[in-house]
Amino acid sequence: MQADFPFKRASFLSTNAVFIGRSIRHSLRDVESLVMSVALPIMLMLLFTYVFGGALDPSGNYVNYVVPGTILLCAGFGASSTAVKVAEDMTNGVIERFRTMPIHSLSVITGHVVASLVRNLVATGIVIGIALLLGFRPSAGIAGWLGAAGIIVLFILMITWLYAAIGLVAGSTSAASGYGFALLFLPYLSSAFVPTETMPGWLQGIANHQPITPATETIRGLLAGTPAGGNAWWALGWCLAIIAVSLVWCYRAFQRKSGKR
Repeated sequence: MQADFPFKRASFLSTNAVFIGRSIRHSLRDVESLVMSVALPIMLMLLFTYVFGGALDPSGNYVNYVVPGTILLCAGFGASSTAVKVAEDMTNGVIERFRTMPIHSLSVITGHVVASLVRNLVATGIVIGIALLLGFRPSAGIAGWLGAAGIIVLFILMITWLYAAIGLVAGSTSAASGYGFALLFLPYLSSAFVPTETMPGWLQGIANHQPITPATETIRGLLAGTPAGGNAWWALGWCLAIIAVSLVWCYRAFQRKSGKR
């Protein structure tokens, strides 16, 4: 007579550790996406610095202005692949396999988010290194750098959770890629590359009331050693609010897509 041994459900921490490792290994194997997420922001920074920089700032200090926006653009490019990877997991049948195991299957999404955070922090470090070679000279002290790093990490988590939610609700990987690509236009409608005061009046309302502008201005102020003012609070508010909405959106979409009620 065969004994019935019940499976013990894996802990939340161990399940997340496994899925984080899985997503990081997948990222390391997808070298092309990793290279493009770094190369595209660098090429844009070179374009704006050497092609448009002289017209936008004849003093030659435009690189100091454009780097904070480029950092957030880099985060957007790097996080956009999360939507595709999540959509791929939801459509290739692997979630059904995970559901048969005594694990927290929602942790597969957490794995993608943490892997994206790691990828983007590495990419951000490379972008900052290239910027220093181009003449970027921040005057921030240790506190300024730590504050800027905190905003960058929070922004990466915000945009990655949002992309994860998009990947969950998208019907296919191509749809997830298309939806995610649309979000990459937001930095161009902000103060990332030009002051919002130079925009038409109707466009200033959009540029000043979206999350990229306060996040960019906060990082710019912290790295320049100047007070961030109210922008820091707006950046924190936007990031935390979008993370909260994205978490709820992810949970409900995952429950629906995985067949759980």
